[in-house]
Amino acid sequence: MTYEFRLGDCLKELKKIKDKSISLIITSPPYNIGIKYNKYKDKKPREQYLEWIYDIFVEGKRVLKDNGHIFLNVGYTNKDPWIDMEVALKLKDLFVLQNNITWVKSISVPSEDKEGVVTHGHFKPINSERYINVTNEKIFHFTKTDDIKINRLSVGVPYKWKCNLKSRSTGEIKPDVRCKGNSWYIPYKTIQSKKVKGNHPATFPDGLVEHCIKVSGIKEGVVLDIFVGSGTTIKVAKNLTSTNSEYKLSGIGIDIDEDYLAFANLNLETGAAVLDV
Repeated sequence: MTYEFRLGDCLKELKKIKDKSISLIITSPPYNIGIKYNKYKDKKPREQYLEWIYDIFVEGKRVLKDNGHIFLNVGYTNKDPWIDMEVALKLKDLFVLQNNITWVKSISVPSEDKEGVVTHGHFKPINSERYINVTNEKIFHFTKTDDIKINRLSVGVPYKWKCNLKSRSTGEIKPDVRCKGNSWYIPYKTIQSKKVKGNHPATFPDGLVEHCIKVSGIKEGVVLDIFVGSGTTIKVAKNLTSTNSEYKLSGIGIDIDEDYLAFANLNLETGAAVLDV
């Protein structure tokens, strides 16, 4: 298995990849909401940004195998609540939107052992008389056709009521696992330190990548991250391959910033999580 990072403009680097050679694309583009990256300016005119995304995924479609999967993470802000939906709509003519997944970063639920509500996971709080705290982002699951199978029980959850395990028609006992649905609660770590050279300002957690890989059912092939940042996608593909004999995944990550790729290489070599404050 090979794992590599390529420095350069993602559109130019994509053109160097062979047709139908990628099994799985897991990536998160800049959201065009003004995040401060080292090199990339995250505030293009809206139509220019959407055309840029479209051009990138024209190439993404070309390099993707016919039975491949794309998991595209796009966020939004209260001041710009349409951007994730506009990205998905822009790609409507290229792909089938097979699953529309909500990544829940933080959730507040009633405590089972005491009165009150407990909050699990981090989010960026806002002080506003108009807006609610944003605690989720979208994961758009795209495929080339509408007949691509997945392995949804690979990230399944046990039944709460075990009486559901017994088939009412045959009396047989089913495995204690069911589909968890399209709301994935996967918390991320604390806000990254901007003082660490190469620390990326916008990352997703290992668990999110692992969910995407397992749900795809892809166990052998090349995983591509077009905007690799801190290298999480490639690191998880490598870790799954090294710890589970069922997986034989290689990885390619692209980024325009050499500092991010240096950090990604370190992340890949050590298997460490992104540094936190």
